[in-house]
Amino acid sequence: MQNELFESTAIPKAYLKLALPVVMSMVVTLIYNMVDTYFIAMTGSTDLIAGVSVCAPVFTFMMAMGDLWGLGGSSVISRLLGEGRGEDGKRLSIFCFWGAAVLGAVAAAVMLLFRTPILTFLGADVGTLPYAIQYYSWLSLGAPLIVFSLVPSNLLRTEGAANASMTGSVLGAVINMILDPIFILGFGMGAKGAAIASVIGYICTDIFYVIYIARKVPGLSMNPRRLSITGREVGMILSIGLPSAVTNFMQSIGMTITNRSLLPYGNEPIAMMGIALKIVNIAALVLVGLAFGGQPLIGYTYGARNRERLSKVIRFGYLVTMGTGLFLSVLLGLLSKVFVGAFVKDQGLIVMGAEMLRLQLVGMVFMGAATVTICIFQSTGKSIPAFLMSICRQGFVYAIVMAVASSAFGYMGVISAQAVTDVITVVIAVILLRATLGKELRAEPTSEKEPATDQQAQATGK
Repeated sequence: MQNELFESTAIPKAYLKLALPVVMSMVVTLIYNMVDTYFIAMTGSTDLIAGVSVCAPVFTFMMAMGDLWGLGGSSVISRLLGEGRGEDGKRLSIFCFWGAAVLGAVAAAVMLLFRTPILTFLGADVGTLPYAIQYYSWLSLGAPLIVFSLVPSNLLRTEGAANASMTGSVLGAVINMILDPIFILGFGMGAKGAAIASVIGYICTDIFYVIYIARKVPGLSMNPRRLSITGREVGMILSIGLPSAVTNFMQSIGMTITNRSLLPYGNEPIAMMGIALKIVNIAALVLVGLAFGGQPLIGYTYGARNRERLSKVIRFGYLVTMGTGLFLSVLLGLLSKVFVGAFVKDQGLIVMGAEMLRLQLVGMVFMGAATVTICIFQSTGKSIPAFLMSICRQGFVYAIVMAVASSAFGYMGVISAQAVTDVITVVIAVILLRATLGKELRAEPTSEKEPATDQQAQATGK
C-alpha cells in the first residue's frame, strides 16, 4: 500500500489522485449506458426497448449487493490500515470477496427460480415479457460476476490503487460497448445480445482484478484457506454496507415517485423529466466520483487518529465537490436548451425540458455536500447517520417534499421538489455531522497520532 500517499502527500494531490480515476469510471459508465440505450433503440422495437427497461431495477439490485461488500469492506479496511493493522485488513478482504461471490450466486438462483413473477411485478406485460425474459435470464446468470466486481473496484482504492480500479471498470465498459452492436444488431440477438455483452464485459473486468490483485497487491487476498472473521467484524462491514446498498434502492424509488407525480400532467412531462435527469447525471456522477474517491483517505486518516489532517481532508472534499457542482450547474444551465435539443427537436418540448433541467441543477451544490457527508459517515464507521442520510435525498424526505409541493404548487411543485429536498438534506447532514463527529473535528491540531477514543475503537473493532 502507498503509505506516503495517505500519510504525507499534499492533501489536494492525494485526494485527487484517488478521486479522479473514480470520476473517470463514472463518466465511462454514463457513456456506456447511453451507447447501450442507443443500440437497443436502433432495433426499432418498442416492446424490446420496454422489456430491457423493465429490468433496470434488477441491475440496480445487483449493484446494491456489490456495494454491501465493496463499500462496507473498504470503510472498515481503510481504518484498519490507518491503525497499522494491515494483516487484519487483508483477512477481512477475503471475506468481502467470497461473501460477494456467494451472495451473487444465491441471488442468481433465486432470480431464475422466480423469473416470471419478478418480471410481472416490475411491469412486464404480454408484449414486453418475452424480451424481458431474454435480457433478465442472461443478466441473472451473470449476477455472481456483477456483484463480485464491486468489491475489488472499491478495495483497490483503499490500497492506493485507484488507477487499477478505474482500468478494470473502463475495460469492462469498453468491451461491452464493442460487443453491443455486434450481438444486438449484427447477430440479431436483440435483448439477449445486450445482456450477453454486459456479462462478457464483467467477466473481463473480474479477470483483470483477480490477476492484478494476485500479482501486485499484497495487502488484499482471495485465498479462502486464510479466511477468518468474527461476528463483530461481519457486523462492522454490514453496518456500513447496508446504508450504501439502500442508497441504490432509493434511486429507483425516487424515479418512481417523480413519474407518478407527473402522471396527471401527461406523458410528455414524464418523457422530458427522463431526459433532464439523464443530463443531470453528467454532473451527479462527477460529484459522486469526487466524493467517494476521497473515502479511503478519510478512513485511513481517521484510523490513524491524525485529527488535523482529517479536518483538512474533509474541508478539501467539501470544497472540490461543491465547487465542481457549482461550475457544472452553471455550465449545464446555460446550455440547457442545447443539451435537451440533442434528444428532441420540438421547440415546446425543448423549453419544457430545459426548465426541468435548470431546476434539477439548482440542488447540485447541495447534493455534492450531502454525498461528501455520507462518505464521511461511512469512512468513520458511523452506520446510523450513514443510513439516515442514504434514505433522505430520494427516499422519505423526497416523498414528503413531493407530496407537499405537488399539492401546494401543482406542476411547478413537482419539478422543483428535488431542489428543495437537496437543501433540506444538507441541513440534516450538518445536524448529524455536528452530533456525531463535531467534537473530533473541532479538536486542537496535533501532529501526532492520539490514543483511540471509545468511538473510534468501537468503529474499528479494537
